[in-house]
Amino acid sequence: MKMIALGAVVAMILLDLLGTRSSVGGPMGMLMISFVIILAVGIYEAWANQRGPLGWIVNLVTALLGGLVAIIIEGMLMGAALPLLRLDGSLASSTNPAKYLLYAAMALLTVLGPWAALQIINRFRQGPTHRAAEG
Repeated sequence: MKMIALGAVVAMILLDLLGTRSSVGGPMGMLMISFVIILAVGIYEAWANQRGPLGWIVNLVTALLGGLVAIIIEGMLMGAALPLLRLDGSLASSTNPAKYLLYAAMALLTVLGPWAALQIINRFRQGPTHRAAEG
């Protein structure tokens, strides 16, 4: 999971450094990277825990839902944080170093969303006997 998080941060920052600055290409590239991150988290968790076919489906659907919730929360946090940075224009055209910290935070939140959703589902998969033994 650490490698997925590291790869996510590197991919988001590289997209900005090497990618497009257009009004459509940049956000679409970020969305595509986010989608790949979400799928990677779901696939990794299913593979690591040796899930069956139904488990793979449940993992991927759960990861997608958790990732979408994470992306929505990211959007709300970015909307609140951008006015505090006092940028001269848009974030994409800014040269502020905080831009790269925001991209890294977005990548980490994109990993955290599906991971948290999968952890919640895993609690339900254990059944009542395992949960009673833990608590």
